[in-house]
Amino acid sequence: MASDSDHNTALAPVAPGERIEIVDILRGFALFGILLVNMAFFSTSIFHAVVDFSLWTSPWDRAAEFFIRAFGEGKFYLLFSFLFGLGFALQLHKAEGRGAEAGPTYRRRLLLLLPIGAAHAFLIWGGDILMMYALLGFLLPLFRKRQPKTLLIWAAVVILIPVILTGLFVAFIELGRMDPDTRVAIERSFAEQGDRMEARLEESTRIYSGGSYTEITRQRVYEVGFFYKWSIFFAPYVMGMFLVGLYVGRRGIFADLSPHLPRIRRMLPGALVVGLLGNAAFTALGEISNPSQPSPTGLAAQIGYLFGGPALSFFYAGTLILWWGNGRGRRLLKPLAAVGRTALTNYLAQSLVCTLIFYSYGLGYFGEAGPAAGLLLTIGIYALQIPFSNWWLGRFRFGPAEWVWRSLTYGRAQPMRIAD
Repeated sequence: MASDSDHNTALAPVAPGERIEIVDILRGFALFGILLVNMAFFSTSIFHAVVDFSLWTSPWDRAAEFFIRAFGEGKFYLLFSFLFGLGFALQLHKAEGRGAEAGPTYRRRLLLLLPIGAAHAFLIWGGDILMMYALLGFLLPLFRKRQPKTLLIWAAVVILIPVILTGLFVAFIELGRMDPDTRVAIERSFAEQGDRMEARLEESTRIYSGGSYTEITRQRVYEVGFFYKWSIFFAPYVMGMFLVGLYVGRRGIFADLSPHLPRIRRMLPGALVVGLLGNAAFTALGEISNPSQPSPTGLAAQIGYLFGGPALSFFYAGTLILWWGNGRGRRLLKPLAAVGRTALTNYLAQSLVCTLIFYSYGLGYFGEAGPAAGLLLTIGIYALQIPFSNWWLGRFRFGPAEWVWRSLTYGRAQPMRIAD
């Protein structure tokens, strides 16, 4: 049996010439959408998402808020999760082609991603997703030998978990409302919960807009715990898309996209219709339901997202794949590949820049930028990341964060400069 050091000798970071360009383009595009959605949580408290009122009332802000919710919220992290699962499949294929075992290297990558995510969550921004990716990533090897059809079944079952749980909560609550005394107790409990969330909103706004770095760090620690407390309603979507990505990788679709382009083209209209209808329900019903209280309306909104979120994500990805399939589209999209190749660096940089703009230890604009301003800021930051990423990769093999991650993974400093 080969030793772990033998595996390190056999495996190495993917060389630029071995990378699949469209995968990097999709990853770079997903980073734009992630910033688009995260901007609201950089500039205002996460507790706005669970308090039943809108902070912004101007027509421009309301329109931007609707646009981001309908076309951005919950779509791009699904795409990024899909690409994570696809990346695992590509790592397996690469290792098998070299007669090596990918498991040890893959586990080291996750073990290192975990503290990177923790540092990001606790020291920069509490909305980190890297820790969840690292933790759920350890489940992927359990599915590596499953048949492709089985992977899709598991993905569907896992993605259904949040809707099933919400449906059970709603059913219990509605049954409880049938008894007058229980109904009063339920309403009292909801009112108390709403008061607690509003108090948390006020406290977090005070801390981020005027607190010290130490106070803000304590608040981040609390918010990370709050996020993971309710992660059962979020993590299954991530895991499900991991499995869809593994399925696509196992099928070898991205190894040669040409024969699959006609089928993707045929599927796009249906994906767009389902995506628009599902997200229309998700957005409209979400506007009239209290996000902190399970209700039939909220359940219907979640069902709309269950279908609309993945469908719109597929439409985005499929459209980019078709554009990439012709010469003009490929030239237009090619700059995004550099953003995707430095995805970790760009993701961390987005958090660092935005928290310095909004938090009190930076420029202190917390709570002052509405969705319209956030949309413009998103476009501006991403427009700078594209040329910077291309400039950087014209001189270096990896982004700074990628270099650290890979060097630690393989137990030796990787050559950084292209001339090395």
